[in-house]
Amino acid sequence: MKKGTLLFLCVITSLVAVSQNSEDAKKFIYYERYKSAEELLQQIVKADPANAEGWYLLSKAYLSSDNPAPLENLLTQAPASLKGEPFYQVAYGSYLLHKGNKDSATYYFDQALDKTREKNAAILSAIANAQIVAKSGDANYAVMLLNKAIDREKKDPALFTMLGDAQRKLGNGSDAYKSYMMALDKDGKYGAALYRMGKIFVSQKNPEMYLKYFNQVLEADSNYAPAVYELYYHYYFTEPQKAMEYFKQYVAKSDPARSNDVLYTDLLYLNKQYQEAITNAQQLLGRNNGDSMPRLYKLMAYSYLGMKDSASAMTSMNRYFSKEVDTNLVVKDYEVMADLYASVDGKEDSAIAYYVKTVEMAKDQPDKFHFYKKLSDLYKGQKDYLNQAKWLGMFYTDNPKATNIDLFNWGIANFKAEAYQQADTVFGTYIQKYPDQAFGYYWRARVNSLSDSTMEKGAAIRWYNQLISMIDKESTNNTNKKWLIEAYGYLAAYQTNQVKDYRSATDNLKKILAIDPANKDAQQYITVLEKKMAADNNTSTTGTGK
Repeated sequence: MKKGTLLFLCVITSLVAVSQNSEDAKKFIYYERYKSAEELLQQIVKADPANAEGWYLLSKAYLSSDNPAPLENLLTQAPASLKGEPFYQVAYGSYLLHKGNKDSATYYFDQALDKTREKNAAILSAIANAQIVAKSGDANYAVMLLNKAIDREKKDPALFTMLGDAQRKLGNGSDAYKSYMMALDKDGKYGAALYRMGKIFVSQKNPEMYLKYFNQVLEADSNYAPAVYELYYHYYFTEPQKAMEYFKQYVAKSDPARSNDVLYTDLLYLNKQYQEAITNAQQLLGRNNGDSMPRLYKLMAYSYLGMKDSASAMTSMNRYFSKEVDTNLVVKDYEVMADLYASVDGKEDSAIAYYVKTVEMAKDQPDKFHFYKKLSDLYKGQKDYLNQAKWLGMFYTDNPKATNIDLFNWGIANFKAEAYQQADTVFGTYIQKYPDQAFGYYWRARVNSLSDSTMEKGAAIRWYNQLISMIDKESTNNTNKKWLIEAYGYLAAYQTNQVKDYRSATDNLKKILAIDPANKDAQQYITVLEKKMAADNNTSTTGTGK
């Protein structure tokens, strides 16, 4: 064989290998295995620096990943002769658009379109993809470009799928649905289109429909990892064991990622494999810098709690708080810390501080009320009734699940705190809401008797009278018996000391004896008042005789 022929065959073989590798790279991008695509494409452009499409695919892989930063440096390594090629111009324009430099990006895109006379479907769709992916991209422009591309490649399901993506970015779910359906008309087993259909129903919170489409994806193409991830995520909240099964499938079909290690630990915890979760977290922290994976400390804390080891949970949560960025902390984090401190004698102040922080973060959440209750209980334990009343009021106000007992406890806390005006208001509300219950009348009378301790205003009379009218026919009940004695006693005291109506006072004291014949105080006061009335009568008679 001649040397020239041998060289020609080597070149042909090399080109075939590069072509095959490019197709593999496209598959990696399609399956969202961007790391694998990046590694393969770097090899391709290194072996064939003049491969303009390879540079474009490399930019697409990086811009679709969660780490596009290295792309700028990589693009500068392309040969100068390549920088006028349409695919490279799209690659560089895509990078500029990602950075927010829309005008500069447009310049490069226009160059690529002019050189291909807007007739190359691959270039048209590449620019459209950049407009869809970039936050500052123009989805309307993407739709226009894709329609031109579809005019040239009417049977390509990828173009219709991308058109649906552009329409979704515009908020037009109806047209997006139609575009995905058109993609499926071209290829009923095109996984990306089925997946996008499922994502529409995820946004609509329709699990029946999105589960249907995600399962259809796997029936059509079991290697489509994005759909596996969605199934894992769905069952994460409902069936942890099933979520674990899908997660393992996802890991096997996607690129390795450190985040997967944390997710696996999370699933071990959810499946109540507490010791396994702790061991896995410790191993990960041993291999990596713990500062970069602080969530592992939290998962260890939760697992320790599952094992009833509060001390170890406290240690792990403290490490988590010391390493996690404040903006990543959530309501549950503060609640767990508060619960842990609340379980330790002498740490009530720390528990209160964390519950207050929990409340600040949860103030707009519908389930915030139980935090208020926990704070009120802690303050009650410290006999700080004023703060107990404050949080009981927060718990009761606008709480659809609050009961009459919660309202009553709020009033009692104010009563114990000697916040009589607020207590009067609360028990007034109790009377308004529950007019057939005696509690509101009795406690409003008690509150007013203490706020008007000299009886100068007789502030409690109205409420004691209403209490009497409500329960005097049920005086055999021990509570009612006690309250009636108190009510008649108050009336008698007021009549004696303020209005000097000894006869009415005596009548009320006799009512006490009717309830409790052995009541010595009532007997004694009746004797005193009767002597007083007799003396007053004698004085009156003597005065008349004179």
